[in-house]
Formats: sequence, structure tokens, C-alpha cells
Amino acid sequence: MFYIRAFGHSLLHALKNLMPIVVVVVFFQLVILQQVPENTLGMTFGLFIVAVGVALFLQGLELSIFPVGKSLSNQFAHRGSIPILMAFGFALGFSAVVAEPALIAVAQQAQEISGGRINALTLRLLVATSVGFVVALGVFRTIMGYPLHWFMIVGYIAVVIVTWFAPEEIVGLAYDSGGVTTNVVTVPLVAALGIGLAVSIRGRNPLTDGFGLVALAVMVPMITVQLYGILVYSGEQPEGDFLMDTGDDDSTASGPVKILLELAEMVRDVLPIILTILIFQYLVLRRGLNNPRKILFGFALVIFGLYAFVVGLKIGLFPIGTSMAEQLVTLDGYLFVYLFAFMIGFATTMAEPALIAIGQQAEDAAAGTLNGNAIRLFVALGVAIGITVGVHRIIVGDSIHYYIMGGYLVVILLTTIAPRYIIALAYDLGGVTTSEVTVPLVTALGIGLASNIEGRSVLIDGFGLIAFASIFPIITVMAYAIVVDHIAARRKPAT
Repeated sequence: MFYIRAFGHSLLHALKNLMPIVVVVVFFQLVILQQVPENTLGMTFGLFIVAVGVALFLQGLELSIFPVGKSLSNQFAHRGSIPILMAFGFALGFSAVVAEPALIAVAQQAQEISGGRINALTLRLLVATSVGFVVALGVFRTIMGYPLHWFMIVGYIAVVIVTWFAPEEIVGLAYDSGGVTTNVVTVPLVAALGIGLAVSIRGRNPLTDGFGLVALAVMVPMITVQLYGILVYSGEQPEGDFLMDTGDDDSTASGPVKILLELAEMVRDVLPIILTILIFQYLVLRRGLNNPRKILFGFALVIFGLYAFVVGLKIGLFPIGTSMAEQLVTLDGYLFVYLFAFMIGFATTMAEPALIAIGQQAEDAAAGTLNGNAIRLFVALGVAIGITVGVHRIIVGDSIHYYIMGGYLVVILLTTIAPRYIIALAYDLGGVTTSEVTVPLVTALGIGLASNIEGRSVLIDGFGLIAFASIFPIITVMAYAIVVDHIAARRKPAT
């Protein structure tokens, strides 16, 4: 009975997170377009399946991965062994990202659009390995107390340099891959590890030392995926346009066999997390799991939740994004495309639960220096501006290189002048703005625009919106802190 009530709560929570998208889409359909889209019933059913999948997935996390992951983090922090902590950080980062639903969706879209040239599993393994490496590095940084801003400045200079040499087919995808690594699975586990370490080590500050792991996890995949793209596209380009998959599956498997095969893929996705927990729990700590039946049940819910989530994406969120793009580009001018992008970005970010939680944590940790609601507002504004700028790039056909490099040069500049207490938080907020609901919709919007605007390539122009949604919140939050500090300094009486 307890599990049923908890699932009902999670389902209501997931439906609440979908409401901003529904409100914006309904407004545009009835007021702007004045028509009802085809297959409305199918899209609505797909959205409900997404909500059920997210609810099952989150319930499974609460029963299995989260409590075990936090327990392991606390035990290793008290042990104080740097090699073991770094090894655990790598394993935790790798296993969480491999099972990330948003990354699975983006990787699958990239494989379909590139005609198989980009391999979805290879892309996910590269991103997961990058995140594992950088979480280990972040653990080392927290233990040693090194300032985060030097890591970020050097890292993003490397990102900009690699972007200059990367083929245009991979740049948007690389930045999107970085943006989706920090999501419903990764953020709670990685954030708990960083804050737990900062609290456990004397002389560390939870605000300046505890935050930052999420930011590092966003940055490094951008480099590795672009290097992968340089390798993949170093040969001759295949002739013909990149076509988006229509969703028709030409596989001979059907019915129950197909469902079992897809569930087996979900088991493969979650298996790294299970192995990480079992290896560190039994072989390193040499302790048994508390309540293994509940944990096993939780893992089963995670697997079924992932399956429902992916099915719901195919029949709900992806069609909504592409349908809205197709309808809006038929109107005179692109004003309503810009308006839709801005409203979707703002509305979905304001409802993002991870952002609400981190905003409150930051307010508590800053002891009144920061306002949690103001942070949410500036992050949502940053996402809305970012997606709108990204949509503008697709419409005018500009190269993403210059936008991305320009954006991160502004980030680097602000990092050198922003108050030290805001830097780690600002970078982390840039990574948690793209939720498991927002990412598929925004990805579909970009692909839909690129598919329906003459002269645009789906692979080159369709990706990149998530990257803009990650860059601009960093800028707006740092700018907010700079202004707050400036006002506080002016109000301070002269001595």
C-alpha cells in the first residue's frame, strides 16, 4: 500500500512537470495556429506514458540507487582513502550516465539522423567514460581544496579550441551530449557525493567546495564527443541528405518478442549501476546490502520506468516538438517560433524540481547572500534566452561554432570577475536546467525546424539547442551575483 501511494505521488509530480509544456502547446494550437494537430489522442497518450515512466523510474531510484549510493558515499568519505574515493567517483559517474534516459534519447536520434555513422552505444560509452573520469577529478579537487574556477577556465578554453577544429556535423551534438549528462539519475548522486565530501572534510565549504562536480560532468563530454566527431568525419562524407527516422521499425521482431528485447536493452542500460553498487558494497566495503528485496524491487521499477519513458517519447514528446516546428514555420515570419522557444524554455525550467531543490540548498548554504527564488528566475530566463538564440541560429543558418565559442568566452570572462561563492553553483545550474521532459521536446523542436527550413541539415543544424540552454543560465546567474555584490558594496558605509 505504501508503494502504491508513493507511486501515485510520483505520478502526480511527473504530470505537474509536464503541465507547463501542455499549457504552452495548447495556447499556441488554439490561439496562434487555431487548429488541432493530427493524432492528438496518440500524443496525449504518449505524454501520459512518459509521466508513468518517469514516476516508476523515480520511485525505483528512491528505493534502490539513491539510498545505496548515498550510503556508499558517506562510508567512503569517512574512510578517507583518496584512491578508493576517486575509483568510486569514476564508477558512480560512468554507471549513472550510461543509464541516463535523456542521453539515450539524444544518442538514438543522432544515430538515426547520421544514418548510423554516429553509433548510439559508442556515443553513450564515450560520454559515460568522460563523466566518470571528471567526477573522479572533481572528488580529488574537493579533497585537496583546489579552487574550481581554474579547472573551469582551463577546461572551457580547451572546449573552445577543440570546437574550432571539430566538424560542424558534431558540434551541436557534442554540446547537447554534455548538457544531458546531468539529469534525473546523475545530479542527485553526483551532488550528494560532492556535498557529502565537503561536509565530511574539515575546512571545506559546502557552497564553494561541495558544488562543481555537476559542472565538470557537463564540460568534459563536450571535448571527447567532438574528438570522436573529428575521427568519424575524417573520411569522405556519404552522399545525400540526413533524414530523420519516421518511427517505423523495420525489425522482424514484433509483439511480446519486441517488448522483451527492448526490456533487455533497459537491463543492459541499468546493469553498470547495479554492478558498481555490488562491487563496492561487497568487495571493497565487505558489507551486505540492507533490505536487498526492496532494492531489487527498486531496480525492477527503474527498468520498467525507463522502458515506458522511451516508448512515451516516441509517441508523445518527439511528435509534439516536430509537429509544432512544422506548423510554426508555415506562418508568415518567424516571430511565433521565437515566442514558442522562449515560453517553452522559461515554463519548463521554472517547474524543474532539481532546480527548485538546488536553489533552496544554495540559499541555505549562502546564509542569506543569495535568494533561491531569484536564482530560479534568472536560470529560467537564461534557458529561455538560450533556446531562443539557438532557434535564431537554425533559422538564419549560421555556424554553431561562433555562437558556442562566443558564449563560452563570455562565461570565461565572467568567471574571472564573478564572486567566488557563485562560480561552482552557476556552473552546476547550467547542468541541471535540462530535465528528462525538456530535453526530448527541445531536441525534437530543433530537428523539426532543421527539417522544415530549406537549406538546413538536420544533423548540422538540428542539434545544439540544449547547449544554448546550458550556457546562458551560467551567464545570467553570474551576472546576478555580480550585480548583487556591486549593490551590497555601494550600500556598505565607508570606513
